[in-house]
Amino acid sequence: MLPRLRRILETLGENIRLARLRRRLSAEQVAERAGISRPTLAAIERGEPGVGIGNYLEVLRVLGLDQDLLQVAKDDVLGRKLQDLEISVRRRAPKRKKKNDV
Repeated sequence: MLPRLRRILETLGENIRLARLRRRLSAEQVAERAGISRPTLAAIERGEPGVGIGNYLEVLRVLGLDQDLLQVAKDDVLGRKLQDLEISVRRRAPKRKKKNDV
């Protein structure tokens, strides 16, 4: 994983931890309500990349922040510019030519 992406996950984990603390919820309470183990919650709060996104979403639900995930890619500036320019975006990469094909 690129260091930049790792820092993003670490920041997300820290934000989740701070949200939990602001609500005065213990890690045990959040883990139980989210249906995950305490070590999984600790991994989320550290921003570890191996934790499934569903677990992140369950924790966000417990904290009342699950709708925040809907903001991801909502304002797709580049995508809208491409759409406005009517640039064709292929759905798949073109097929490779075999060595025998001319």
